[in-house]
This record gives sequence, structure tokens and C-alpha cells, in this order.
Amino acid sequence: MIFQGNSLSAQLLDDGIVELKYDAQGSVNKFDQATFEDFRAAVDAINNCADAKGVMVTSGKPAFIVGADITEFLETFKQPEDQLVPWVKAASDVFDSFEDIQLPTIAAINGFALGGGCEMTLACDYRVGDTTVSIGLPEVKLGLMPGFGGTVRLPRLIGADNAVEWMSTGKAHKAEQALAVGVLDAVVKPEVLRDAALNMLKAAIDGKLDWRAKRQPKLEPLRLSKIEHMMTFNTCKGMIAAKAGKHYPAPMVTVNTIEAAAGLDRAGAMAMENAGFAKLAKTEAATAQIGIFMADQVIKGKAKKAGKQAKKAVNKAAVLGAGIMGGGIAYQSAYKGTPIIMKDINDQALDLGLTTASGILTKQVERGRMDAKKMAKVLNNITPSLSYDSVKDVDVIVEAVVENPKVKTAVLAEVEDIVADDAIVTSNTSTISIDLLAKDLKRPENFCGMHFFNPVHKMPLVEVIRGKDTSDETVAAVVAYAAKMGKSPIVVNDCPGFYVNRVLFPYFAGFSHLVLEGADFTAVDKVMEKQFGWPMGPAYLLDVVGIDTADHCTGVMSAGFPTRMAKLENDPVSTLYSNERYGQKNGKGFYDYGTDKRGKPTKVPAETAFELLAASCSDKKDFAADEIIARLMIPLVNEVVRCLEEGVVASAAEADMGLLYGLGFPPFRGGPIRYLETLGLDNFIAMADKYAHLGEIYQVTDGLREMAKSGQSYFSTDVKKA
Repeated sequence: MIFQGNSLSAQLLDDGIVELKYDAQGSVNKFDQATFEDFRAAVDAINNCADAKGVMVTSGKPAFIVGADITEFLETFKQPEDQLVPWVKAASDVFDSFEDIQLPTIAAINGFALGGGCEMTLACDYRVGDTTVSIGLPEVKLGLMPGFGGTVRLPRLIGADNAVEWMSTGKAHKAEQALAVGVLDAVVKPEVLRDAALNMLKAAIDGKLDWRAKRQPKLEPLRLSKIEHMMTFNTCKGMIAAKAGKHYPAPMVTVNTIEAAAGLDRAGAMAMENAGFAKLAKTEAATAQIGIFMADQVIKGKAKKAGKQAKKAVNKAAVLGAGIMGGGIAYQSAYKGTPIIMKDINDQALDLGLTTASGILTKQVERGRMDAKKMAKVLNNITPSLSYDSVKDVDVIVEAVVENPKVKTAVLAEVEDIVADDAIVTSNTSTISIDLLAKDLKRPENFCGMHFFNPVHKMPLVEVIRGKDTSDETVAAVVAYAAKMGKSPIVVNDCPGFYVNRVLFPYFAGFSHLVLEGADFTAVDKVMEKQFGWPMGPAYLLDVVGIDTADHCTGVMSAGFPTRMAKLENDPVSTLYSNERYGQKNGKGFYDYGTDKRGKPTKVPAETAFELLAASCSDKKDFAADEIIARLMIPLVNEVVRCLEEGVVASAAEADMGLLYGLGFPPFRGGPIRYLETLGLDNFIAMADKYAHLGEIYQVTDGLREMAKSGQSYFSTDVKKA
């Protein structure tokens, strides 16, 4: 052993080969500050080993190296940009020093080699992967670019156009894809990976492979003619501008960096990369996207913990109520391997549910994401039934009938008498109190809410709603089932609207206020989509949710929070509802929906909607974009803060992910709490105070003022007041 650290070791094997083995004390290998220190020391040890003839990089884990330690990033990135440049240079210099070892080097890659893990392999002369390999540079998904030499080495290895595609999309690539483009030199079965790498390295040591010639292009400028340079980078920038847009700077900074460094040697190109990385590290988008990654880890961690704590495994499920929602739930459960009974009271509903599931599967087959055999297997996991007898032996029931408390209460009581005493019963309700639905149940401890979002197969979030009598065992089992379905569950406490809908309706109220004051709903939508970044503006979202559904929910929220969310007089939503404009479901709402000559969906502002609203709204008035954003976002953020203070949602991370995964909150803003902290608590309070006269939804809590005064962060402080 020529070096032994906590994260890696360097051992001299037979024939003068040094095995540089990454084998961290945790479950995965990653680049943190301690690993960099080991890496630097290992390179020195190899350089000082007179008997060394070649280096083979391996992993002692099922995955090669998963990347850098993201948990260190946010704190580090608070440093000024001029301090970040030497910080990242110090890290990238270690990779350069490894690449400069005057011996042939090879990486034997297994499993994931992402981010810094991929960059580790690029610093080697040769790369052999096994068939389990997933390799790529996903930094763009964190609002960053590669910082350990990826923008320098990859373009010189596979060409600038291929490299830009890899880095601007952040996709991970399978072994055969990486082989085809030239990232890997060979792909072998896992059991022969080590031998294959050793044999290739020995060939390089013996002079049968020219490792110096293989390395040299990575040290030189890119080999592009002027025409190739212009065509490559102009094309790449055009595609990136169209796809990424102005809110996500990382892809464009990446391609600009590669272009600027194209004519430079490695040292010059690395300096460009260091500067580009530091620049992106200081952007709000990077802070937000790194925050999302970390918040997602919180949710995954809690789901994993629930899986270990759950005393009841869910091996068979049932959904009551077919139709579109029931069909979506059935598809999701079946697709992820849990057989499910889809029970309804009539064949037409069952047909609709099966059609929904098969329609989703057919699209998967058409796009090449699934074969017919897999589709048949998923459909065979769904059993349609008209009889309650079919659900007697299931582990969990998801009730998904009409959103009516009397109907739901009757169905829940009925099914409770049929299933086993330890079966878990849940309700897929979006607004009805779980405690209300549980009041006539014999085993309320086995009951909770399981709120899916539509369309089920696309929306990642599931709200698991705990009632006052719901047991911890029930919550754990349902969270584990939701995670098994491929969903991201957050646990919330029962209250009107639960979490997501509760904070959405003050946002809608802010929109209604604006329209009543003369705002053009199309102008509001444009600002909230193009400038703030929502996938849909409020008017369009109301049409998609359903004007009838929104009007009903407004009543529920008004009853639950009568002083803060009282129903507005002449509410535009109610006006459209009373005139039977229900949104997309009947083709008319704020917008008119139809199809063009080619059969593509159309959406045009409805003249009828303008006419109906004119009767109760002030004369048309133009509002500045900043005011539109403030008037809608202040009520939403205030309500999120209240939910945290009341313990409706447990943490800022879950509050953010709830809206990201349930509503499509703009990822580059990181979620409502990240948005609040990016604005600055004092700045938000000043902005909200400006509109406080408009009502309670604009008035910040005392708790928020205390947080601002003490300089605390919601991500590190328990703010529960209730």
C-alpha cells in the first residue's frame, strides 16, 4: 500500500500497476473536501513510487463515483466570486495533476459515474465500462457547469457538438451510448471489468497502445476550422436559447465557455472553466436548483425511513372509483409493480379507467419507452371489478369517488366493513377534511388522506394527510406505498385544503382582486408565465383545474378561513361558473378551447369571458409586471409561512417540494420559501406591507417578522408556533 486515506487508497499490484481505489466510508463515493485531500496525497504517492508503471482507477462500491458532495455547495457558494475561482481551481488542479502522471492511466467504471465521477474518468487516458454504467455531467440540473475539467476534456475527446449536448441536457448515458460517442473505449460484462481494464493498461505499458497520443488532444486547443467553429457553436447556442430560456443561465454559460476556450491549451481552457463555474455558483438559479436537490433528498430520506418503520407491507391495493383519476392511480400502482383492483359501480366507469391506463401505456410504447410485453404486464396488474368481494384481501384502499363528503363517507364506511381489520383505507380528496371523513369509521387509526395530483402519471407529489386519530404506522405504510409507486410523498396535517390547495387559493384570490380592479387576465397570465416562470398563468390554471371545481374549493376555503379567505363579492371565477363556463372540461372558461385544422389543441382568450367580467369589474387598467407578481405571490408565500408555523407541513424543504411537485412552481426559483429567502425576508415584508390594506392575505405573520429581525433561515429553524 503506497497510500491509505479515509476515502481512497493506492496499492501497488503485480507488474507495477497501481490500483487507485475509491472506497469511502459511507454508502457511495463522492468528492468532498476530505476526498480531495486524499486524492491529492494519492497522486503525490504515485509520482513518488519508482516501481509504478501504470494506474488503474477502480471503485469499491456498486457505483463508481456519484459526483461532488452537494451538501458542501450552498455554504461554500456564499463566498464572493473572486474567492470561488481559486476554490474551484484548487479542486480542478488535482484532476490536472492526476492527468499529468507520466504513466498510462485507465478507469474501470461500474454503475454511476456522474459529475465529478465522470470528470475523474475523463482525466484518465482510457476508460472501460461494464454494462451497468450510467455516465454523464448533470451539473446543469443544479444551475452549474462542470468544474473539474469536464468542459475542457470532453469536447476534446468526443467533439464540441457532442460535448455540448451532454453538458447542456445533463443526461446520463448508458454504456453502449457512451461507447458509440467515444467516451468509453470498451464495454464488458461486470464480471470481467477488472481483467479487461488490466489487459488494456498492460497493453499501454508494453507500448501496444500509444497512451501519450491518446492524452495529447486533451492538452491542446480544440481542432476546429473557422467554419466548423462558427457552425458548431452558433447551432448549439440557438438550440440552447430555444430550450433553456432566460431563466436557466447554466447551459448558455457552458457553451460560451467551451467556445471561448476552444483556441486555448488546457491551462487556458481550465481558467475559463474556473471563472464560468464561479459565475454560475453565484446565480439565484444555482442556489434554487441546488436547494431543490437537497430538499428532494429530505423527502426521499423520509420515505426511506417510513419504509423501514412500516409494519404493514403493501403487496396488493385497490382503488374505489374508476374514471380518469382512478385509472391514473391504477396505472401508477400497476406500472411500479403493485397489483391493484379497480372497483366501480358500473362498466362504463371501468372502461374509462382502463382506457386511461392503456392510453398512458400506449404513448409509452409509441415513444419507445416501453415494449408491448411490459405494457401487457402492467395491464394484467389491473383487475377491473364491480364487486366489493374483490377487495377483501387488499392491504390498502384508495377511495377516489366524487368529491362529495356524503358520498365519500358512505363509501368509506361500506368498504371498512369488507376489508381486513389491519387494512389501510385512504381517501384521494383534495379539500374534504380527513377528520370529517373519519368520524363514522370504526378504525380511524387506519385511515388517512392520499391526495394525488392530476394527471397522476405526470405529477410527482402525493400529499399524505394525517387526521387526528391516524396512527404513525398508517402514515408510514402509506408514505412507503406512495414511494413504491414512484411518487414523492409529503406528510401534512389535516386542515381545509391541506397544504397545496390551501396555499393556492390565496394566490387565486390575488388574481381575482386584480381582475376586479380591471386587469386583463391574459396580461396577468403572460407575466406569471413568461416573467415569473409558472407553467400556466392563473386564468389558464383555473381553466385546467376546472372553474366549477375552483368555485367549490373557494367555498370550502372560505368556510375554513372566514376572515382571510372569505369569498369575494362578484368573484370572476363565480361569474364564469354561474354562466356554465367550466374551463377545459367543457371547452370554455377564461379561454375557449378547440382544435385547429390539423387536429391540434387551440386556446384563445374568450370574448364572452371578457364581456361577462366587464359587468362586475372596473374599467380596463394596465398593471406593471412587478405589481402583478407581488399581488399574486405575496398571498401564496404568506400562506406557506402560516402552514409552517402551524405545523401543517413539517419543514421548509417539504413546503418547497410540495409546490414544485404539486403545482409546477418554477424550479429556477427553488420553491416558495427559497423564493422568499432569495428576495430577502426584510424586502418581502416591505413589499407585503405596501399591499397590507388589501386584506389579511397580504399581511405577514408576526413569526415572519421575528425571523427577519433575528436573521434566521427557514431551512435551519423550526418555526412551528402551534
